[in-house]
Amino acid sequence: MAQGRVRAPADVLALTVHGPAGALDLVVPAGAVVTDVAREYAVQAGLSAIPLLYSRSGVLLLASSSLTDVGVDTGDILVAAAGVHRGSVAATRPSSGPDRASVSAVAVLWCTITAAVAVLAGWCAAHASPTDRDLATAVLAATALLGLVPAGRHAVPRVLAAPCFLGAAAFAWVWDPAPEQLPMVVGVTAAGVAVGAAVVRAVASRAEAQLQVVVVAGTLVFAVTGVVTLMGWSPRVAWAVLLVGALLAARFVPAAAIEVPDQYLVDFERLAVTAWSARDRGPRRRVRSIVPIGAVAEVADRGGRLVASATASILVVALVTAPLLLWTATLPVDRVGARLEVALVGAGLLLAGRSYRQPAARVQLRLSGLACWAALAAYAVPRMSTGQLFTLSLVTVGLGVVVVVVAMATGRGWRSAWWSRRAEVAEALCGSSALAAVLVSSGVFRQLWEMTS
Repeated sequence: MAQGRVRAPADVLALTVHGPAGALDLVVPAGAVVTDVAREYAVQAGLSAIPLLYSRSGVLLLASSSLTDVGVDTGDILVAAAGVHRGSVAATRPSSGPDRASVSAVAVLWCTITAAVAVLAGWCAAHASPTDRDLATAVLAATALLGLVPAGRHAVPRVLAAPCFLGAAAFAWVWDPAPEQLPMVVGVTAAGVAVGAAVVRAVASRAEAQLQVVVVAGTLVFAVTGVVTLMGWSPRVAWAVLLVGALLAARFVPAAAIEVPDQYLVDFERLAVTAWSARDRGPRRRVRSIVPIGAVAEVADRGGRLVASATASILVVALVTAPLLLWTATLPVDRVGARLEVALVGAGLLLAGRSYRQPAARVQLRLSGLACWAALAAYAVPRMSTGQLFTLSLVTVGLGVVVVVVAMATGRGWRSAWWSRRAEVAEALCGSSALAAVLVSSGVFRQLWEMTS
């Protein structure tokens, strides 16, 4: 075997072998066996052991087979992996860590119910007498400390529920029924949840990805409501900004959630190396890293947890801000803008759910959109006349028929790029229109109108 500028005749093969020591060009006889190529690579690369050879598609080449038998031809690229055997994905996944401990669905359900009870307890404590409120606040804050206990197989759902108790305690402590104080109440509650999540993340070292999302979401809510309170703006400004922010987050969260380590990124310049362009280069000039399957699973698993946590935060923001925006928009022009924004954000969230392949995230986004529409219906229906209700019923029936037709079409296999393009355009229109409606629902448009009239 030789390496150099010799032109390969018909009975030899010019190959490029990528491995731990970089890329090597080898000219070998056509009848050579796989182990001869691996041995020659080990000699020229200075390896202490003969590596295993894989094809470009990841198929292990048997050591006793000849190159022609396994379909290797001139110009092919082989991969040398010392001591690495191709196995199933399940066998090469990373070992279970704190975030992957087996958690039963019953434990998750109970912790979810516990978090809901904490929210209810905070609401009841806020409307109790001062003595009872202080006692309930202390009990809720003490209960949040239970999330710091790292022991037990159900530690992950427990640490995710713990910040809810601290947020409920903060809500009961700062509650004020005055409408102009609601942004401060919501902001302090979000700050309490963020602080609880940060403390649990630092002490318990569990559910790091989910708690990171809670910290970021709580901090952003606190920042928006704090700016609105300090500037003396109307509370509906905070609700309008947070609601449209939830819609934008649903669009950009997947891009920010997947973070691939730099050493695993594909280097197209390395992939362009062939048996001719890499000649006359030392074997250690190029270092080819092989991405382990476990690392891919780790990136995908962390990204999935981040996306699911982010969509849960979007659901909470939609549930809280949509009714508050409709309730605080009292003037006629502001009411029109608030209704349009809630309707458009609900439609945008429903359309955004179609691009998510994770079932939990998709369901939570659709619930967020339905929550916006339900709040709009609960607000608008009691204020409609008989004729308006009849028109709304006809429109609802017509939309139902359209949905049935579309469902039948997609069920028959009409899932083409046509549907995807239309949905993408509709989602973009909802997002841009919702951004424009913020100016109307927040009162900026009305104030400019009054100044110029």
